[in-house]
Amino acid sequence: MKVLEKIYDNRQSDSWATNLRNHRLNLFKSLLDSVETPIKILDVGGTLDFWKNSGLINADRNIQLTVLNMSAVDVGEQNRDIKTVVGDARNMQEFADGEFDVIFSNSVIEHVGDYRDQDMMAREIARIGKRYFIQTPNLYFPIEPHFVFPLFQFFPRELKFWMVTHFNLGWYQRVTDEKAAWELVNEVRLLTKKEFISVFPNATIYQEKVFGLTKSFIAYGGWDTSL
Repeated sequence: MKVLEKIYDNRQSDSWATNLRNHRLNLFKSLLDSVETPIKILDVGGTLDFWKNSGLINADRNIQLTVLNMSAVDVGEQNRDIKTVVGDARNMQEFADGEFDVIFSNSVIEHVGDYRDQDMMAREIARIGKRYFIQTPNLYFPIEPHFVFPLFQFFPRELKFWMVTHFNLGWYQRVTDEKAAWELVNEVRLLTKKEFISVFPNATIYQEKVFGLTKSFIAYGGWDTSL
């Protein structure tokens, strides 16, 4: 996740991706309606901009939000109600079992390492959260979602390295530093549906589709209602 913070470019909105994100947010909001307030939410690996634009942080919903990242985030004077902490999604021992009403994480689990690391993150989420809502892209969607290049996820590492050091790809600017380029290439590990189910065995899996193809998965569990 550190590489992301260094060289992640500003995302340009496109219609189908924006529609998916809006639909995902609406699903999350509908689930939150089943939870009594105040609601303690931990966002693992999220951004302040997401929450400021979500419309969720207001007096009506009475949400107590904590955002965890691997490096410090300045909340600024306008966001004092949002708490930020530095931590590792794979080991959140600073939090007690069931400390949060909801754990939220959007497109993060694919960045924490290999399958073992991803399983560690999932176990921690299930431990500290009474409910969770976790999204991740589908390995087999034909366009890789970070580099926005067809089948990029299946290319050899050496070809990926050459491409990220020679071109702007998707949400990333061309990387001139070799070490940073290798870190970027090695950072993203997309999951299959089978793997996602295996790390969240008690969850319901919702599939987000584009043109009939599954673009990403949402694992949600612990809620009193169903999507």
